[in-house]
Amino acid sequence: MQQDELKALFDQQAASYDTQWAKTAPIRHCLHLLLGSMFAELPEEARILCVGVGTGDELFYLASRHPGWHFTALEPSGAMLEVCRRRAEEEGVTARCDFHEGYLGSLAPGELHDAATCFLVSHFMLDQEERSGFFREIAQHLKPGGLLASSDLASDVAAPHYEVLLRAWMNMMSAADLTEEALARMRTAYAKDVGMLPPAQVASLIEAGGFERVTPFFQAGLIHAWLSTRSRAVG
Repeated sequence: MQQDELKALFDQQAASYDTQWAKTAPIRHCLHLLLGSMFAELPEEARILCVGVGTGDELFYLASRHPGWHFTALEPSGAMLEVCRRRAEEEGVTARCDFHEGYLGSLAPGELHDAATCFLVSHFMLDQEERSGFFREIAQHLKPGGLLASSDLASDVAAPHYEVLLRAWMNMMSAADLTEEALARMRTAYAKDVGMLPPAQVASLIEAGGFERVTPFFQAGLIHAWLSTRSRAVG
């Protein structure tokens, strides 16, 4: 799926996105709980880059626990970013947020960030060189030694366990009240439009993008998450 197609898809889903995925919230809550522990030693006035922030779940989790942190909310879908902006107003954190509609390449160079989040974004890149280049772009906006918490759908699709995980995942999505048509589209998308790779291979792409100590810290079904540290050698 091309960038403009993906952006259009999220534009269409923005208004109902949070409601649609409400029943899968326990997965996000667990991921955010662990994210908080991974970022616990960041400075009291840390700057956090949220790549593909969507409607802002991880941003608001972190903002509620760290009143001195400042956030750059980066999102190509204007409709999703507008939901995030409205939520920031409701949460009273707008003054601590910079909202940027676009991609990493359109983010102007500025003060480097102490950490970044990137949840369920890079798996939409089917070309592995493009994907490692994406992580390198994130690294260029981080201080040397800055942290990246990233998550993606990941699995060895050739292994027998993949079908077991996929079936369980689809059962969960069905319980989330997705229509049969939506489930069929999702299964097709996983085969054609998602770069579903073994977790170790995703970790290698993160490392190739300028990060070190790539450490898996979370798995729920097909979602895996890693914590990594920006290498000092990134140009």
